[in-house]
Amino acid sequence: MISSGKIKSVDFYRKIPRDLTEASLSGAGLSIVAALAMMFLFGMELNNYMTFSTSTSVIVDQSTDGDFLRIEFNISFPALSCEFASLDVSDVLGTNRLNITKTISKFSIGPDLRPTGSEFQSGPALHNIKHGDEGDEYSGDGSISLTAHNFEKFSHDHPILVVNFYAPWCYWSNRLKPSWEKAAKIMRERYDPEIDGRILLAKVDCTQEADLCRRNHIQGYPSIRIFRRGSDLRTSDITLSLTLLDHDSVLHVNLVLSSSVSGILYHREDHGHHEHESYYGDRDTDSLVKTMDALVAPIPLESEKLALGGSNETGNAKRPAPLTGGCRIEGHVRVKKVPGNLIISAHSGTHSFDASQMNMSHYISHLSFGRTIAPKVMSDVKRLIPYLGRSHERLNGRSFINHRDIGANVTIEHYLQIVKTEVITGRSNKLIEEYEYTAHSSLIQSLNIPVAKFHFELSPMQVLVTENEKSFSHFITNVCAIIGGVFTVAGILDSILHNTLRLVKKVELGKNF
Repeated sequence: MISSGKIKSVDFYRKIPRDLTEASLSGAGLSIVAALAMMFLFGMELNNYMTFSTSTSVIVDQSTDGDFLRIEFNISFPALSCEFASLDVSDVLGTNRLNITKTISKFSIGPDLRPTGSEFQSGPALHNIKHGDEGDEYSGDGSISLTAHNFEKFSHDHPILVVNFYAPWCYWSNRLKPSWEKAAKIMRERYDPEIDGRILLAKVDCTQEADLCRRNHIQGYPSIRIFRRGSDLRTSDITLSLTLLDHDSVLHVNLVLSSSVSGILYHREDHGHHEHESYYGDRDTDSLVKTMDALVAPIPLESEKLALGGSNETGNAKRPAPLTGGCRIEGHVRVKKVPGNLIISAHSGTHSFDASQMNMSHYISHLSFGRTIAPKVMSDVKRLIPYLGRSHERLNGRSFINHRDIGANVTIEHYLQIVKTEVITGRSNKLIEEYEYTAHSSLIQSLNIPVAKFHFELSPMQVLVTENEKSFSHFITNVCAIIGGVFTVAGILDSILHNTLRLVKKVELGKNF
């Protein structure tokens, strides 16, 4: 058995009887100061324990070969028609995707950049449009030449007016001309304007009547527009937009009534525009004549105010023409993580464009890379890393306008350098992936059709931000160190002060004797 006396011999904290100790004012003062110091240092240590700390490192991007980058955008073009607006993607690996439509939406917009209607439906792309024989020349003029002075008169006089907006220098306009004139002559013979007058084929030279073409938002040549009587819309009139479904074809019909309508859903067009139609079908004489006959068929011989047109034979060839000359393109695309281009331009396989008249000015409402981070998540991350997210949407709200001060054929280019940032939180191991970018823009004169070009290039390095989780044992160790250290230092100071005072008293007593 180990006696209690032996156990007491290892006591580090041997007690001194209270009657052998002496309290002093200096010791009391140091004790108060020491207690306050302990409390202050404990608070500092607790605050440090509760505060987040991060470590930042730059490493090689860990993306694999199959990873894709998501690009989200909302860009408005005041002078680019949705009829021809095309979004293309290409990269250095040879990827070349033209006229992407699946993941984007187009809306016709007015000068104030606000949509003028529902989503613009581009319809199926018609690349192999049939034309008449190139060697078949037709010298006669079967169609009527319209100008700004007589356009309104002819559009009011005929229930259906089909107009070919063309340019003499355009290859596709010249391909269409023989077939158009033949079809116009046949239609005049079948539906004599003096006796019948239900339909008339006409043409407009956009090099001579630029204002008229601009008023009808013509940007590609040739553009075949179908005008139905009712373009004399007054503020008291009502425009009815109906959709007739016949098997797989969809036909849009516009009615103009000057009286009240009951039992029918209608939409009032207060902005003064009309939803005319554009023809996108084959351009040989037989196809044109067949289409025109289908337009005339539902109309009685006596011209009436209700111009109801349509047939399931032309449903795929006709689509509503844009109400305005502007277009808003929004949506997203997925691209490979290699240098590439996102290009927005006017594109058509069967139309020509006057490059000198193209204006690719645009306003960027939104442009970002990667998936959208929820606001709550971004707020939490910003508490951890305040500078994160400042360059996530660098171009948002910026406009790039071509005032034609530097001439025509102006391409607007944006050079974007993208850096990937990954944030790993310590407690939940949650991974947040964010892409920030720098942007440099310029206006460049080009010999080709002007475009809006976004060249993006990803950095081969990425920023890795890791939250450093603090150990509770380390916190307890520091607290003990604070208490012990302050207590020890205060004891040393008290001993020094006490001995000094005793020495001073001895000196004073020695002088008295």
